[in-house]
Amino acid sequence: MTDGIRDILDRLRAPADNVVTRARRMVEAHVPEERRGPGWDRHWRELEAYLDLPGQWSSGDKEKE
Repeated sequence: MTDGIRDILDRLRAPADNVVTRARRMVEAHVPEERRGPGWDRHWRELEAYLDLPGQWSSGDKEKE
């Protein structure tokens, strides 16, 4: 078993409160490792971290004054 597959299995065994982590699991179930680009893991880690950061994130919709 490759280290990449081992990493995926470890993530699958851990509970996921982060919606991006759950989405990553679903996508990885359908995209073979050999089809994933060089920035695959970094992309997902950045999205997961985005949701884990404290604070209020704007949706881009401004309230009318």
